[in-house]
Order: sequence, then C-alpha cells, then structure tokens
Amino acid sequence: MAATAALAPAAEISENKVVKPQWKAAIDFKWIRDNKEDVAVNIKNRNSNANLELVLELYDKMLNLQKEVEGLRGERNNVANKMKGKLEPSERQKLVEEGKNLKEALTTLEEDLINLRDELQLEAQCIPNMTHPDVPIGGEDNSKLRNMVGSPRKFDFPVKDHLQIGKELDLIDFDAAAEVSGSKFYYLKNEAVMLEMALINWTLTEVMKRGFTPLITPEVVRSSVVEKCGFQPRGENTQVYSIEDSDQCLIGTAEIPVGGIHMDSIVAESSLPIKYVAFSHCFRTEAGAAGTASRGLYRVHQFSKVEMFILCKQEESDMYHEELIKIEEDLFSSLGLHYKTLDMATGDLGAPAYRKFDVEAWMPGLERYGEISSASNCTDYQSRRLGIRYRPSESPSTTSKKGKTNQAATKFVHTLNATACAVPRMLVCLLENFQQEDGSVIVPDALRPFMGGIEAIYPKSR
Repeated sequence: MAATAALAPAAEISENKVVKPQWKAAIDFKWIRDNKEDVAVNIKNRNSNANLELVLELYDKMLNLQKEVEGLRGERNNVANKMKGKLEPSERQKLVEEGKNLKEALTTLEEDLINLRDELQLEAQCIPNMTHPDVPIGGEDNSKLRNMVGSPRKFDFPVKDHLQIGKELDLIDFDAAAEVSGSKFYYLKNEAVMLEMALINWTLTEVMKRGFTPLITPEVVRSSVVEKCGFQPRGENTQVYSIEDSDQCLIGTAEIPVGGIHMDSIVAESSLPIKYVAFSHCFRTEAGAAGTASRGLYRVHQFSKVEMFILCKQEESDMYHEELIKIEEDLFSSLGLHYKTLDMATGDLGAPAYRKFDVEAWMPGLERYGEISSASNCTDYQSRRLGIRYRPSESPSTTSKKGKTNQAATKFVHTLNATACAVPRMLVCLLENFQQEDGSVIVPDALRPFMGGIEAIYPKSR
C-alpha cells in the first residue's frame, strides 16, 4: 500500500524569479525530446498535470543558450590569447575593452542559463515514470485481474465487522484514542497487541528466509528525500505529515528511508540485488478519506508496517517484481485469506510506478474487498532522483592514451517496493474472516508460535 501523491516541483517560485530546486534529478531530457509522442500519451493516460510542451520549449532554449555561452567563451579565449603577444598600446586597449564587454555579456548569459536550467528541472520533475506496455489504460475500474485465491467464507450466523468484534473482545479502543489523539487513532489491547507483534515477527521471519536483510528505519526524514522518492510533502491533499519550522517529515512508508540508504552512491554490481525487509510505524494524513469504506482500522493515521524493498540491475526489475508479488501471495495464502491480485490501471499509478500490482482481500464484516498490499516496480525513476548507480563489471575497460584505465559507465539501479504486512488491515481480515459463532476468533496456525501458542481469542469472563 504505497502512499500515492502527484509529484510537484521541489521549490517555490517567487514573482519573476526562479528559485533554485532543493535537489536535482538526473533526468534524460534528450530521451524525453526524442520520445515526446510516447511521453505525451503516457502523461495523458496517467492523468498527470505535467506540462511536456513547456519542458521541451525550455530544453530547446537551454540548448540554444548553451551554444551562445560556449561561443562567447571561445571569443573570450581568443582575445586572451591575442593579448599574450606583442601589441601596440592602442591594439591592447582595444582588446581589453573587447574582453571586458565579453565578460559582462557572458556573466549575464551564464546567469540566464542557470535560471533556465532550474526552471527546466522543476518542470521536468512533474513528468511521471513511463508505463509497462501491459498495464491496462484507464481508471481503477479498468485494472486487470491477475489471480484469485480461495473464495469468500460462508457463515451460518450473523457476521460482525471488526469494530464490533474488537469491542466485544476488548481488543480495540477508538473512543479513548479519539479523546487523546483525535479521530482515526486507536489503542490495541490484550490479544490484539500480541496479534500485531505476531504478524510483524512472523512476516519478518518468512521474508528473511528469502534473502532479505531486516531493518528498523528512522521514522522522521528530510522533505527532500520524500520528494526524491516521488511523494509531495507539502502539496494540496498531501498524505505526508510535515514537521513545522523544519525540513523534516514523518514517513508514510518505510520505502522512503530505505530508498535513502544508498542515496548519492555507486554500489558494486556484485552486491546486486540488494533486498531489504523493513519494519516501521507509518503516518498518513488521509486527506479526503471519509465514509463507511474507511471506517475502523481500515484507514488510520498511524500504523505498523513491514515493507520489502529491492535495488537491482535494470534488466532484472520485471523478474523481481514477480518475485515480490509471489512473496505477498504466499504470505496471505499461509494465513488462509481469500484475496485477488490486480494489475493496476494507468490512472491508479503514482508518479514513480512503472507497474503496480495490488492485493485485495475479502473483508466479510465490511462486505467488500479491501486493499491489503501492493508491489511496485519504479524502474530508475527514484534512483535518478536519489542518485543511486552501479558500475557494470562485465563491461571491458579501455585504456586512454595517457595510460589511464577508463572504467565502464555507471547505470542507475532499478528500485522496487512491496508491502509484506500492513498491520491494521491484516487485523481487519483476521478478525472478520476467522470469527466464530460463540464470539471467539481463531488464530491462524502460522501465527500461533508467535503468540505463545494461543489458538483462539475468547470473550473475557466478567
């Protein structure tokens, strides 16, 4: 469940002046220009507000201005070279004046070039990632079913939702949390606490078996890192909590601090893929979320989550995307859930995602499927912003005339992220799907060793 937000420029524009971007992405402007038709269609399909025409216009202006600057620099060098020889005083004075005029003109043009580059960078940062050719075009309703596992459980007694179950079993307290913290907060109590810990520990154990390195991440990050990962911390309807009078935010997903671990570095190709499984608390404003579809634990401001993150070679990201969704499906099948996997349509993709698979589980108390997980391939969208590269080892090195070895050119890694366990929604699934007629809830076999052998949660004796 990646927090989605439209990407916007990472700087404020004051009147008649371009403010420097806080950071710069390694955007391939030439590629955008050479593939402008495909980029334009992609922007339209993803309902993006990126202004491609302006980006191309600014890029052309920048190229022309660069040529002009280079021409003036050449003239200035010629003047400097002429002044090295023997000259008549009048000739020297003429060259001095010419050099002075060239310097002034060059200073002005160089300042214009810097401003133009900044404006181009800010506009181009709005362009979303390209899209996998198999992704369905349209809104969420156009998403394509990939897999369906199990079927809805048939109950021979009235089904309760997780709010009622949580209250009757003394597991969740929304009322006290609302007084203490506000709406969409909650206290977990008794066996619900053990269930959260069991879910986290079981998930970490299972994912680590597949070669992932466990992490506990910082939960406060710099705003620039949030932006580089493709989220907008201070935009309209942002999902991000920003800390007042600072450049820091609370994380909405561990994807952000994990993505930043290798920021501005060149990793060895032999170390790829790098696989992390990270536990963190997550914080989301849930701006605009309302109604019965988001009641109870389904949509909250603070929750625990286990996130998978992979950095890999460019040609391997599709393969690892399939690996991530397979891990998710294996985890949810082990818990006995009925769920479906969807290939999400273009209109539902956040700016970083090249392709995204969602998992929706049946929640009988809510009487609908609810998203419990997603897996995204972000290709090089995030790594171009975070500055994460690798140097191919198999490429032959060349030797220059001076005898120096020229190493192979670096490439940007591809990044992928996937939710292994978003605890509140897993609690919704477990409480609602495994409720019994006597009011108890059965604990799935896989979790029992992590709950001290507890097999079921029973009503408390008064």
